[in-house]
Order: sequence, then structure tokens, then C-alpha cells
Amino acid sequence: MAAESPSAKAKAWVLFDRIVACAAPDGVHSNPWVKGPDGQLRFEPDFEALARLLGVPLHLKAGTQSGVPALAFDVWLSYELRRAGFNADQAWPRPVHPRILPAPIANLLKALPIGLRKAVADRIERDGAITGATSANGIILGKNYLKQVDVVISDWVTGPELLISTKRMDSSYGKNAPNRIEESYGDAKNLRLRHPLAALGFVFGLRSDILQKEPATAEWLFDLLAKLGREDDAYHATCLVLMEYGSDGAIPETGEEPPVTALPEPGQESEGEDVPAPASDAALDRDIAQLPRVTILKEEIPEELAPGRFLAAMVTRVLGATPVNMHKEARKRRVSPELR
Repeated sequence: MAAESPSAKAKAWVLFDRIVACAAPDGVHSNPWVKGPDGQLRFEPDFEALARLLGVPLHLKAGTQSGVPALAFDVWLSYELRRAGFNADQAWPRPVHPRILPAPIANLLKALPIGLRKAVADRIERDGAITGATSANGIILGKNYLKQVDVVISDWVTGPELLISTKRMDSSYGKNAPNRIEESYGDAKNLRLRHPLAALGFVFGLRSDILQKEPATAEWLFDLLAKLGREDDAYHATCLVLMEYGSDGAIPETGEEPPVTALPEPGQESEGEDVPAPASDAALDRDIAQLPRVTILKEEIPEELAPGRFLAAMVTRVLGATPVNMHKEARKRRVSPELR
């Protein structure tokens, strides 16, 4: 019997992992904090890495239902959090499989004797999702229901410290936009009421042709996204990413992303599609070099929704809600910006 072909998500993960690994050689991340001549501290995102990540679903021709197009934002945000000083096991999804590995388990692994450590690590990597221990998705209980949250910082000592939800829209703007905004309002309130101290954010990826095809919808959407970040019981900050890419690489419209059940059944999660498809670094580098070109239209994004402003707000809120002896590397990076 022929081997089953890797899913779009499995193919995407191996490319995503290679892109962020190359962006941080040997695991060393650049400091995103910079201070200009005006003395203003700002967070400078790595838009080059984001553009490459956004090219992956175009390269794979991954439809919306595969979850890959939106996943590119999740990978980028967790990478930016590592640049900000949070370690690889704190910011989920992690840059390696399994994507969610709670800090106590990661610390236990580090403390085990070498032989036992390898055996346990191999078991975790092989099984992927182990009920109550590791996972592919961040499922967080809000006030009234469980919610899949795309980017998470959490620990059993602190509870959730950062919760970011991501959405993406590449077509059918007038048809889909109202639903996305309505869902976001409900999700924000559900999470905020149970986790008031967590930094709560929302990132919306939007193809730039909305500016030409449906300018009125774009204006309405930008306004609502900004208001979504001002409400007392909604998100602390919201973000817009405008993506420009050629018509030959459009994301196939295959329907909504597969829903995550609000009441997960007991037992082990199905994790097969999350396991990165094996490939050599040389082959991956060739694929990455041929990714479709994506441009982030930074100048077209309203300042209130700018990615740098959003990331600064998220990191600052996490640090402000925790004692100074926690997240030391993140604090160090913030007070040691690059001078421009």
C-alpha cells in the first residue's frame, strides 16, 4: 500500500520551521526594540520573515479550509514574541513539534539524565499530542465556553498571560467581513471576562486588493477593527496586516477553516497532520527561494492598527502584569533597544 501523502499543514510546517530557523541562526533572535532620535521606543517587526511565511500557503496552493493561510500569522507572532525575549517553550506555537509543550514538562525534560531525556523527548515527538500534557492547539476556557486561541503564553503558575486570535481574509470581503467581526467581539468578551489580566489581542490579515475592489468595505472594516481594540471588555489591542501578492497565487476559497469543538472528547488528540513532512535543508531552501512574492503594505495600515504598535502593546502588557523577577530576558531587551 502506498504511503499516505502529507497534508498541506504537514508540508507547511516544515517550511515555516525552516523560515523562522533561518531568521534566528543558532536560535539567536534579533532585538525588535529600537529607539529613534526622538527618543521614542518602538517595536520593529520582522516584515521580511512575515512575507516569506505568507508565501508558503501560496506556494502550496493551500485552501482556507486547510488552516494553513491563517497559520502563517500564528507562526510569525510566536516568532516575534521570541524576538521580544520570551523563550521557545513559552510562546505557542513553538518552532518545533509538538507545538504546545507546557513549561513544567520542558523543565522536567532538561532535568532528566541524558539517556532518559532522549527517550522521553522521542516519545513526546512521536506521539505529538498527549492528553493533558502536549497539544497541537491552544484551547482556553473563557467565561462560558472553550475557545481555540492561536498564539498563547501561559503557565500553571500564572495562568494565561497572552492570548492572540488571528483571522485572515483574501476574498469575498463584503460577504465574510461582518461575520468575522461579529465572531471576534464574542470571543473577546468570553476570554476577557475569565482572564482580565491576560494581554488579549486580535490580528486580522487582509489581501490588499480590497482597497481597489471594495474600498467602502475596507473603510468600514478598518474602523471596526480599531474600535474592537478600544472597548473595555474586548481586546487590549488589534492589528491589521495588508498583504499584496499576484493574482496567479491567490488562496483557493475552500470554505471555512475546520471548526474546533467547544467540548473536546476525552482521549488523545489527532495530531497526524501537524507532524512536519521530512525534507532536507537544501530542498527546503530551494523551495523558500521560489516562494511567491508577498509585500506588506505598511504605509496603508492605519497607525492604530500597525503591527509594531500592536506587538509593543502586547509585550508591554505582559510585563506590566507580572513581577520584575519574571520574564527577565524580555525586560532586558525592552530596556536595551537598538539606537537608530
